Amino acid sequence: MILGLRAAMNPIRAALATSVVTLTLFAIPAVHARRAAGVTVIAYGDTRFTDPSNTTATNPLARHALIAKIAEEMPDAVLISGDVPWHGGTVGDYDVFHTETEVWRTKRLRVLPALGNHEFSQCEAADCVEHWWNAFPELRGKRWYSADVGPAVRVLALDTMSPLLPGTEQRLWLEHELGTLSTSVQFVLIALHHPPVADIQTRVRVDHNPRPNEMALRDYLKSIAPESHARLVVLAGHIHNYERFFQDDVVYLVTGGGGAVPYEVDRTEPDLYQTSEFPNYHFVKLTIGDGHLQGQMYRLDEASAPNPHFTLKDAFELNR
Repeated sequence: MILGLRAAMNPIRAALATSVVTLTLFAIPAVHARRAAGVTVIAYGDTRFTDPSNTTATNPLARHALIAKIAEEMPDAVLISGDVPWHGGTVGDYDVFHTETEVWRTKRLRVLPALGNHEFSQCEAADCVEHWWNAFPELRGKRWYSADVGPAVRVLALDTMSPLLPGTEQRLWLEHELGTLSTSVQFVLIALHHPPVADIQTRVRVDHNPRPNEMALRDYLKSIAPESHARLVVLAGHIHNYERFFQDDVVYLVTGGGGAVPYEVDRTEPDLYQTSEFPNYHFVKLTIGDGHLQGQMYRLDEASAPNPHFTLKDAFELNR
């Protein structure tokens, strides 16, 4: 079944083992996985929670369908790659997030968000971050952080509104985090908003092409991936669509189908997901265990349907 849906598959080569010590700065305590065979992580982004009467900047029906389906999946963690609110300066947008995701708290789902550009919309930077920390109090004092989802999966949530260039505070932290991974970590999931790799647009949305800040991250990951004992998966948003790349031994996903107004993209040859279907409201499910990662993209068929249905549209595999 998966082979029939897989858009493309690149050969994955084995990596060498390295370092030992785990950085605790900005770390969130690990949780015990609910599944003996491994863990499940769901990633998506660009939800733009706001007043449900706003149906232009975001699609509340798509938001609701995605929230319900994610709750049904009962993942060990939900990664949100930024743009949780429509406007970070509007506290009410975070209130809508809490109201609409109440089912997640009822089921005690763990939410790991990254900062996006809309978290900084219509407010001064200090106030914007304060609103974000009020919404996610467990992150107070941190704009980027690490979290363990079971013993073999490390999540690194980055802040692309802060520099990632060599020598900057966040970049030094990242280099230390990746350079001192425990040998028990088999997969590193890097969640961030602006994508380091994406379909390069020449006709529309050219302002959403990868920026130098994230391209510097791409170049750094290229330099370390061949020597890392852990496989790297980068989960970005900002582009309100789905894209998948395998570049320099790293998986790069754009998963920005969380409800914000959808963006059409001109797909380039390196994109392993080649389809003209639109819009692509969706989430990505990562099932990880025993040195194996299976990724699946589920697309919402029709947001306004009385009983929304999701279809498996893309699948890929990654071995340690």
